[in-house]
Amino acid sequence: MVHLNAVHHSPKVTDSGGGSSLSDAGSRLADKAQSLLRLSDEADDFSTSVYGSRFACQDLPRTRMPEEQMPRDVAYRMIKDDLSLDNNPRLNLASFVTTYMAQEAEKLMTESMSKNFIDYEEYPQSADIQSRCVNMIGDLFHAPSGSAVGTSAVGSSEAIMLAVLAMKRRWRQRQEARGKPATAPNIIMSSAVQVCWEKAARYFEIEERFVYCTRESFVVNPREMVDLCDENTIGCVLLLGTTYTGHYEDVRAVSDLLVQRGVDVPIHVDAASGGFVAPFVVPDLEWDFRCEKVVSINVSGHKYGLVYPGVGWVIWRAPEHLPPDLVFNIDYLGAQQSSFTLNFSKGASQQPDAHGRPARPDRHYDEFALAHALRSRGWVVPAYTMAPKTDRLKMLRVVVREDFSRSLCDMLLADVRLCLGMLDATDRESIKRQDEYVRAHLTSAGRARHSKHKPHSYKGETHSLQGKHGKTHATC
Repeated sequence: MVHLNAVHHSPKVTDSGGGSSLSDAGSRLADKAQSLLRLSDEADDFSTSVYGSRFACQDLPRTRMPEEQMPRDVAYRMIKDDLSLDNNPRLNLASFVTTYMAQEAEKLMTESMSKNFIDYEEYPQSADIQSRCVNMIGDLFHAPSGSAVGTSAVGSSEAIMLAVLAMKRRWRQRQEARGKPATAPNIIMSSAVQVCWEKAARYFEIEERFVYCTRESFVVNPREMVDLCDENTIGCVLLLGTTYTGHYEDVRAVSDLLVQRGVDVPIHVDAASGGFVAPFVVPDLEWDFRCEKVVSINVSGHKYGLVYPGVGWVIWRAPEHLPPDLVFNIDYLGAQQSSFTLNFSKGASQQPDAHGRPARPDRHYDEFALAHALRSRGWVVPAYTMAPKTDRLKMLRVVVREDFSRSLCDMLLADVRLCLGMLDATDRESIKRQDEYVRAHLTSAGRARHSKHKPHSYKGETHSLQGKHGKTHATC
């Protein structure tokens, strides 16, 4: 049924007395128009839409604090419009980081953002939740009951830094007790490690010793790793889920070999991506504290722990593996607290499958060209140059997260076929020109050249694996 309404007009004003009525009406309309015009010039203008206000034709501040305020709804819309150029997180298949959480979990995080988590005395329940999480993670990793210790961190990067500090300090104490110099520590790890391991070694002045991957094997050879150990080795690093291919390194084999040879070197397991997968998918795989030489493990809550970034965890087998001179007892706002962190103040909101695909060698384009083509369809599928000594092997990686539905998978495969067909039909020179254009104008480094706010760039460094060998560090 259609409802019809009558249209009514206000009575016309007639000039029956020398035009005074018309004049009064015109004056009232002019005053009203002038009033509206004055409103549009006010800073707190709510008389029009965001895009009809004077702020719509102004640039957002870039280098200096603005002299005048902006209405909050306008500021929100302008910043939101800027952020709309970011990629869709659900289509970002490069990252292990969680992109979906239930609304109830999001609400709990939002309600805890205002709490300064370093203040355990004022927020005892938040601190208690951290303790529960440490205990549950320790139990999941088969930590000895009653002796294991641990803490939360800002992602696995901080957790790794803390573990490296503990290993270095314990090694130094051991060397000093033996009357030996403690000036040349080294750490042994795969050449496929995430860049935070290179940072930790460089920042804490530790020599890096790499077990190099090959085209046939993307994980460390246990014998090669143990052969590199000497009295200055602070620890061996094993990856439970390499960032390139998701392979698990053989922690049990390295641990047993160290025991057999009587080598006094501990193991740290970087379980950033695999720590919340392996216990459920392959529970009989021994990679954790069931291995005698494993003294510490880090894991990312914001990867397969299903929490938004950034929270990580680090667990030590026993207090003796965390030297007490690294732990600070702090009287903070009325309570004694033990603190071992690189950060201090932080919010409390964080407390409450991957595979590679090399392109066919007979094609006239590489994995980077396919990654660029998929980006035009909205997908972020990263291409990488593998670790050194793999003959510059390139690969694509897709991370399958909780919110990667069957329908999204079908759409991805359809777009991969579409892009492959397009690249097959495009000649080599055209693909090369397109690749050069993308690198010069569409990548973050390319866009920075045209940006009003240019980041400082350190070029030509030769101290990292990427600088030395051209390895591309995988997104974590």
